[in-house]
Amino acid sequence: MTQNEIEATERREAERDPFLAALGERVRSLRARKGMTRRALSLASDVSERHLANLELGIGNASVLVLRQVALALGCQLAELLGDETTASPEWLLIRDLLRDRDEDALRRGRLALAQLYGQGGQPDARLSRIALIGLRGAGKSSLGARLAEALEVPFVELNREIERVGGCGIHEIHNLLGPAAYRRYERRALEETIQLYPDAVIATPGGIVSEPATFNLLLAHCYTVWLQASPEEHMQRVVAQGDLRPMAGNQEAMEDLKRILAGRSAFYAKADAAFDTGGKTAEQAFAGLLSAVSAARS
Repeated sequence: MTQNEIEATERREAERDPFLAALGERVRSLRARKGMTRRALSLASDVSERHLANLELGIGNASVLVLRQVALALGCQLAELLGDETTASPEWLLIRDLLRDRDEDALRRGRLALAQLYGQGGQPDARLSRIALIGLRGAGKSSLGARLAEALEVPFVELNREIERVGGCGIHEIHNLLGPAAYRRYERRALEETIQLYPDAVIATPGGIVSEPATFNLLLAHCYTVWLQASPEEHMQRVVAQGDLRPMAGNQEAMEDLKRILAGRSAFYAKADAAFDTGGKTAEQAFAGLLSAVSAARS
């Protein structure tokens, strides 16, 4: 980059409108939470990557129509993108004021109280009979989940397979042919049916299940959730070791994308009832530790 280009970038940074800067940060955060690369969002929204880059940097004065396309591709309301989703009614404003400046623990208690009030809280004992494993791909949800189910003598449910059953085709076909909105509907339906059919089970969930609040609330209400953690490097190594080279194929920014996804989702994964770090452990060590943690919670 030449000196002139550096100075031009610095000028743009200095001239960024605070609203556009905040808007760009929300777009970037929502994209990371959904696990979408900028290219994927570009294809889904029909907005150029260059335009999206400017939007995320806070230097693009995007039209309302462009923002609407981006919001639809991200599966969120335009108001959420603009940061104004809690001004829809006087009750929203009063609730927002009650929650303002509360810490995470207080907000969690409030969420659980609301879940109980509206009949979505589930029963503590029933939740413990369903163990749901959450986390990024490569955390060990499938391999450890199958072994955990065998040890606990309960069914093992791979939610991705249930989504394919509901959708009538593979996960990639659902995404490519039907789009993210259809995938989210099938994911919600698959989880609802799994909860109805299996009072006792170990469930391996897709990494992006935390991206849809209604579906994640349903999971938290009816399952004892465990976040399987690992470093971004270990996630990537495990995916490649499974024979899937797509994350590395022609994408030099694969690791940075993965780190952004993990950063965007970590606060949601952290809502799990428990967290277990599989990093630096053999398969046997990870299984023994997970079984011990789950058994302790159920005892």
